[in-house]
Amino acid sequence: MSDILEIQGCTVADANKISEVAIKSYKEYYLYLWDDDGSWYINRSFLPETLKEEIKNPNARFYSLNAGGEIIGFMKLNLQQPLTGTAYTNAMELERIYIAKAYAGKGFGREAVEFCLQLAKEMNKDIVWLKSMDSSKAITFYKRLGFEECGTFTLDYKLMKPIFRGMKIFMKKLH
Repeated sequence: MSDILEIQGCTVADANKISEVAIKSYKEYYLYLWDDDGSWYINRSFLPETLKEEIKNPNARFYSLNAGGEIIGFMKLNLQQPLTGTAYTNAMELERIYIAKAYAGKGFGREAVEFCLQLAKEMNKDIVWLKSMDSSKAITFYKRLGFEECGTFTLDYKLMKPIFRGMKIFMKKLH
């Protein structure tokens, strides 16, 4: 297993590969949230046709996270996404970052987030922000990387267990 992370921009042609790693990693971490084993959300969010449409959006940027010659994860950025309820309009959202469980704890997530922060700085963004399930261990990870909690959000997905619908909003100032 390689300890070198390669981050590559995705095109529509990469949708099938991204779909595979998205479904695999989502199932490894988040099935506990659902009454239906996560099928509704996976079918809504991670099928190749859905991802193809999202990749076509000029405001979205997808990246594959690769190590040892295989895709180990992906991330989705929304390049211009104001943080609702704040004065931060020149902001980038890290909407999704998923890494297969076998590669967790090896520094790949940190490298991917640092890549996102560097891109945001190059684009002269004021902040990068994200949402995390309030039941997720990722919260500790984001705090270690300097993100500060700045709000909460509640999902209204009917098949999601009500106890797990809460999310925390985090941001990191870049200046």
